[in-house]
Amino acid sequence: MRARKPIILIDDSPQSQKIIELFKKNEIEFVKYHIQKFEENCCGELPTTKAPSVIAAEGIFKEESLIKNYIEYMKQKKDKGDLQAKKNKNIQKNHIDETDSAYW
Repeated sequence: MRARKPIILIDDSPQSQKIIELFKKNEIEFVKYHIQKFEENCCGELPTTKAPSVIAAEGIFKEESLIKNYIEYMKQKKDKGDLQAKKNKNIQKNHIDETDSAYW
């Protein structure tokens, strides 16, 4: 099962562009949704929602500092996952080697 991607609600501000670049730089997959299109296509105006904002499985982040904390958390989670994947791959490789060597 694939993980859900965070949704970034953006506007035309430099802050929104900065957040998008941070996600890209840290190789975090995301879905971008312009707040104006949301207002036009869905539910009308969003008076309490600020852009940029991030909606993710871990929560809703509305301030730039909170979004940066979320990005750092995801980066650490990814790094930990990469290390775990390498470890699992090595364990699996060693297991295959041991199994193969048992037949020699």
